[in-house]
Amino acid sequence: MTSPTNTPPGWYADPQGTPNQLRWWDGAQWTAHTHVGQPGQPPPQQAAPPNHNPGKVQHQVQQQAHVGPAAGGGGTLFTEPVLVVNQKAKLIELTNEYSVFDQHGRTIGSVVQVGQSTLKKVARFVSSLDQFMTHRLEIRDANGQPHLVLTRPAKFVKSKVLVTRPDGQPVGEIVQQNVFGKINFGILVNGQQVGAIKAENWRAWNFAIVDHTDSEVARITKTWEGLAKTMFTTADNYVLQIHRQLPDPLLSLVIATALTVDTALKQDSRGFG
Repeated sequence: MTSPTNTPPGWYADPQGTPNQLRWWDGAQWTAHTHVGQPGQPPPQQAAPPNHNPGKVQHQVQQQAHVGPAAGGGGTLFTEPVLVVNQKAKLIELTNEYSVFDQHGRTIGSVVQVGQSTLKKVARFVSSLDQFMTHRLEIRDANGQPHLVLTRPAKFVKSKVLVTRPDGQPVGEIVQQNVFGKINFGILVNGQQVGAIKAENWRAWNFAIVDHTDSEVARITKTWEGLAKTMFTTADNYVLQIHRQLPDPLLSLVIATALTVDTALKQDSRGFG
């Protein structure tokens, strides 16, 4: 999907051809932000792009996660050394939605929960029973194209997340290995462990990601958004720092971990209601 570089930022007909859908053009590229509507008709109460503050993202990376500027990066989910995963703030969380930025605050992707039935939304609203239900999320690029699909089957105690390509081709699994103490996850490909995610404290806020030799290859740091936002909304924000170029499928699984940790553990912390 391309557009002339002199086209001003705004809402335009989705170049993917989705009927009655507008997509935000930021002046340089198509973003993951969409809205129902017709060309020339701005979305109601939204004349500007969705919340996007590059300076805030840069502060989150450098001052809160203490991650210095990293060289390299090709502007995509699979080539950037630092990914910032910010959940959309909601007073009541009925679906999981995340924006993904690079270290400079540029939107490079999104994560959207799909297949959420009305029954599941009701369950999330009135109870914590949704932690026992299946959850499915798509990791999409800045153009809205899905690249990875995360499926967390219904669980009781331990979580497992299945990672596949959009066509259903398996990539691997991320499996919770313990319930008490510092939470750990195994990263598996074809049943063989190729890495692990290790919580650094019992509250499971920060994680080290290691390969099969137990060498750290990446790190997830949860950033603090302030007392009011933490108390009254469901937003969680993470910085994923990848230390070196990784081969696939390990790279895809490491990228998936930032979402796996949140999806697997958030419902658990709410207990049985």
